[in-house]
Amino acid sequence: MSKDNLLIVWSNGDIEVANKFPLLYSSVVLERDYWKKAHLMLWGPSIKLTKKNKKIQQQLLEIQATGVKMSACIVCVEDYKAIKKLEKLNIKINHTGELLTKALKSDKWAVLSI
Repeated sequence: MSKDNLLIVWSNGDIEVANKFPLLYSSVVLERDYWKKAHLMLWGPSIKLTKKNKKIQQQLLEIQATGVKMSACIVCVEDYKAIKKLEKLNIKINHTGELLTKALKSDKWAVLSI
């Protein structure tokens, strides 16, 4: 059995880290057929960074246009008062621990944590 799906858990709030790995990689994973499905999960400080940075907001919309799904931790989104901003970016706000747990237990998902 092969892992065909990728879950990227992005919890780092550093702009350089964001641009050089999770955003860069997620922008190409589907169009280059690295994975069948990809999901970028925002957690913790990545939400705070996204709320403040218009360039990252635009990048996230462009990544979604490639087919990458996105979600964000509801607890963190509420803590950072970022609900409206993330909703405008079409990022699903939910209890991300559920998807993370399923992916970690699955033979079909690979999980990267940044």
